[in-house]
Amino acid sequence: MDGVSDEVADGFVRVRLDLSYDGKDFSGWAKQARGQRTVQGEIEDALRTVTRSTETYELTVAGRTDAGVHARGQVAHVDLPGALWEEHREKLLRRLAGRLSHDVRIWSAEEAPAGFNARFSAIWRRYAYRVTDHPGGVDPLLRGHVLWHDWTLDMDAMNAAAEHLVGEHDFAAYCKKREGATTIRTLQELRWERRSDGILEATVKADAFCHNMVRSLVGALLFVGDGHRPVEWPGKVLAAGVRDSAVHVVRPHGLTLEEVGYPADELLATRSREARNKRSLPGSAGCC
Repeated sequence: MDGVSDEVADGFVRVRLDLSYDGKDFSGWAKQARGQRTVQGEIEDALRTVTRSTETYELTVAGRTDAGVHARGQVAHVDLPGALWEEHREKLLRRLAGRLSHDVRIWSAEEAPAGFNARFSAIWRRYAYRVTDHPGGVDPLLRGHVLWHDWTLDMDAMNAAAEHLVGEHDFAAYCKKREGATTIRTLQELRWERRSDGILEATVKADAFCHNMVRSLVGALLFVGDGHRPVEWPGKVLAAGVRDSAVHVVRPHGLTLEEVGYPADELLATRSREARNKRSLPGSAGCC
């Protein structure tokens, strides 16, 4: 079955999964070559085992996280035969908890509303990136989720720089280009807060993200925060529209996918269709 489709085949049920994982020991979300441990591969194997299936039912995910990136509020869907779903639905969560490794948990498995697609129906994804500039380094109990930046950071300067990045832009300067894929995104929110424990937390929210976008944006803003670049620099890089070798892609362990947002049930199918259209900026080339 094509899990990317909005249409669910006769006799099948689309199931929404809400899940979390620690990305440290995963080679990202997506299945890869044999020997690479991935979140998708682990969950699909567990589903096949606990439902005693001979077939692997493929997952479609809201956000394909990279190696080492964590998720607290990831969403996926899987299309299962109706009879299999009815047989296992009541005990599925408990059985998966017993089969999955401790660094990945599924919190909810429910029949999805009509038109739901975990990837294309989403209207926003919200990430958090956590950094400490404490001269002593990172709390050992948080070291797997917080980056140490060995310079004092000016949060106000970083927020001032972030203002020039919010909105709909071509983020080619902050993305790893993929053939045939657009780099136009709507960055809905980008702001920093210093928590009571001293950790700086960036909230990064957009309709979607291209490859390496969040970690590149964070890297540029850290250069502003530590005084290596002026406040205007990240905006100038964005306007230039090409990768700048000075933009550092920060390490993945400070990044967590916190939440995925969806519209009201009656708008799911419409949103899914809209999200498949390749975007272009006003006045730029592109048919759709």
